Amino acid sequence: GSTEVGQRLIAWAAPQVLRVSMELGGNAPFLVFEDADLDAAVDGAVLAKMRNIGEACTAANRFHVHESIADEFATRLAERLGSMRVGRGTEDGVQVGPLVEAKAREKVVELVDDARDRGAKTLVGGEALEGPGYFYAPTVLRDVPSDARVLREEIFGPVAPIATFMSDDEALRAANDTDFGLVSYAYTRDLDRAFRVIEGLQTGMVGLNRGLVSNPAGPFGGVKHSGFGREGGHEG
Repeated sequence: GSTEVGQRLIAWAAPQVLRVSMELGGNAPFLVFEDADLDAAVDGAVLAKMRNIGEACTAANRFHVHESIADEFATRLAERLGSMRVGRGTEDGVQVGPLVEAKAREKVVELVDDARDRGAKTLVGGEALEGPGYFYAPTVLRDVPSDARVLREEIFGPVAPIATFMSDDEALRAANDTDFGLVSYAYTRDLDRAFRVIEGLQTGMVGLNRGLVSNPAGPFGGVKHSGFGREGGHEG
């Protein structure tokens, strides 16, 4: 009967769906090399970090910036995030809304406090906001050490931790130093470097000189603990 057919269809379809795509987290690195267009890199950083207040699997989670431009990049990013208006999404002009629940904000507080305890400096934000709602101020952290939790765990909040590197190999090691591999972002004007970096990054997707990777025409998915399979595009 129809019930039996339906049960058979469900029994067949469920594993097929799991085989097509399973996405399990991101911890996306955002790399800025010394030859990058800084205006474009800051624009891309804001877009990649603040999408849905950072509560997105593709949100940039950790920023690795060449030592020679780190101060300027950090200053510009802090100015941009610090100028964003926080409040209810139903109010005109609001750019940053609340986090999804109290536990989400508590984790953001823990990660920022841990980074500061280990020596990171707060350039802007760094605190939960008073009043109703689970608001956290857009935050930029500078000189974040490699052992800070904020570089190893998904933040899912409006916090941009910045660490530095001196060589391309060092940047790739830092970017790949995670069990996850959904998406990476990289900014450089050197085409040879771009191809080396793309080939060296252990992620399913790379945003090259852009802070948005989702595209209906392109396959979406990750590697390592960020799942397997693809959705979207011809491959999906």
